[in-house]
Amino acid sequence: MNSISTQLVPTLEKIIQETFDASIATFEFQATRKEFDGDITLVVFALLRTIKGNPTQIGEAIGKELVKQLEWVIGYNAVKGFLNIEIADAFFINELDRISSSANYGTVALTDTSPTVLVEYSSPNTNKPLHLGHVRNNLLGYSVANILEASGNKVVKTQIINDRGIHICKSMVAWQDFGNGETPDSTGLKGDKLVGNYYVLFDKKYKEEIANLIGQGKTEEEAKSDAPLFVKAQQMLRLWEAGDQDVVSMWKTMNSWVYKGFEATYQAMGVSFDSYYYESETYLLGKDLIEDGLSRSIFYKKEDGSVWVDLSDEGLDEKLLLRSDGTAVYMTQDLGTALQRYRDNPTMTGLVYTVGNEQDYHFQVLFLVLKKLGYDWAQSLFHLSYGMVDLPEGKMKSREGTVVDADDLMVEMQQTAQSIAEDLGKLDGLSSDEKSSLYQSIGMGALKYFILKVDPKKRILFDPKSSVDFAGNTGPFIQYTYARIQSILRKADQDQHKLDSQLILDPREKEIIKHLMVYPSIIQQAAKAYSPAVVANYSYDLVKLFNSFYQNLSILGETEGSIKALRVSLSTEVSSVLKDSLALLGIQAPSKM
Repeated sequence: MNSISTQLVPTLEKIIQETFDASIATFEFQATRKEFDGDITLVVFALLRTIKGNPTQIGEAIGKELVKQLEWVIGYNAVKGFLNIEIADAFFINELDRISSSANYGTVALTDTSPTVLVEYSSPNTNKPLHLGHVRNNLLGYSVANILEASGNKVVKTQIINDRGIHICKSMVAWQDFGNGETPDSTGLKGDKLVGNYYVLFDKKYKEEIANLIGQGKTEEEAKSDAPLFVKAQQMLRLWEAGDQDVVSMWKTMNSWVYKGFEATYQAMGVSFDSYYYESETYLLGKDLIEDGLSRSIFYKKEDGSVWVDLSDEGLDEKLLLRSDGTAVYMTQDLGTALQRYRDNPTMTGLVYTVGNEQDYHFQVLFLVLKKLGYDWAQSLFHLSYGMVDLPEGKMKSREGTVVDADDLMVEMQQTAQSIAEDLGKLDGLSSDEKSSLYQSIGMGALKYFILKVDPKKRILFDPKSSVDFAGNTGPFIQYTYARIQSILRKADQDQHKLDSQLILDPREKEIIKHLMVYPSIIQQAAKAYSPAVVANYSYDLVKLFNSFYQNLSILGETEGSIKALRVSLSTEVSSVLKDSLALLGIQAPSKM
């Protein structure tokens, strides 16, 4: 609900009581259609559940009283079941004044009683570098965390690092057998890339062994399970879980290479974390939970010793929780991680898992199992499920080495931004250092906006070049408009004084003020939907409104002082909201472009 409807409601409640002897719990508003006069529309049809009568006559009666009781309501027209309400220009000018004097406009200040929400994102495997899929995950999770905080939540940004399991052992086996002791220092490679290369190498050698075994007469299934490299990886996993000193030492060394590489990628991406969890630690807690569930007959053990949960009553099926050899599965460690997070954050009122939609079923099971174990906080768990990122070339596959590396992508975005900006002559007059910084801001702004402007549930076809466009619904277009406004404000008289409420607004000015007024509700809407797309597209609409205003009305050239002051104030608040909304998306707002 925006400021107009909020201020109308108390008087509407009074009018309904006095005129119709009725009480309405909620009123429904919408934007007035362009073919009618008015600034906001009350949906009279929605009142007919309580008030009986002709909707047009009801609307007329309410409109008449609104004009009588509120000096800033200057007219109305009732069309069938809709009451279009006209608001005085003075109201909007006073609203602009209020916005300009508001500290951190649009955000809710945190207090000691603000709810605590954890947002998990990234959650990489330590057997490969971050790729394009991780980019969407990180950007989405980081932005959602920002939005939830702006909407009034204490937020803890967290991740779970998948640092154990058969996939980790595959990289370790390949490095042990084929690495000749090479390190990130000896090769000049980032640690995550070096380890990732061995994951790819394992897959290549493993396929060669499978082919040889099939050629010797084994079935494909037999060949896959009997291949020496796979057997060695399984044995290494068992040794790791048993605490074998040599295996654990190699595991720690290789993981340390990866963590250093990840940190450099996160820094370049502009994301951060408040807490880290490691599956190597939480899977043991998960095993304890499973023992607890067994003792209470919530889970059951099969003849081979594996542990399962039956979710058929919930419309699902049986789910494996622990393998017959006692080793953990993903569900084991996720149960342990969830419990540890709650213990570390006992005031937690929500936990958001930012994970791709291929894991929808997994999280459905996880939440049900935690509820079966009797944890009340399991009701507040939410899976922020998002679609995959596709490329024109097709699907990425980590084990085959056909992924788009996150570091390479960010460098490519910067180079694309440089090429397009130079062709357009957008950055003439800037120093080389200023240009280099801007190429990075524009490239990352293009990448982030392209990904975040799409509803999380939708799949994305990513095209780097079209994302770096200085026109249209893109990050650089919004950044460029912000920089343009900063240029205007640098030349403007910065003396602040109260605006003249007697001015008559141009329709373009009024539309911008209306759009600024809904910004607080946009943040709440985006938080409720866990969707940065709501903020992104609001920003684009604001930029379009400003550019129409800028192209048709003079700002610095306006000779009437009170009008110029209004337009400078309007520009100031547009720039402030643009900077804040871009920050929610993790995007920098450069002052020069």
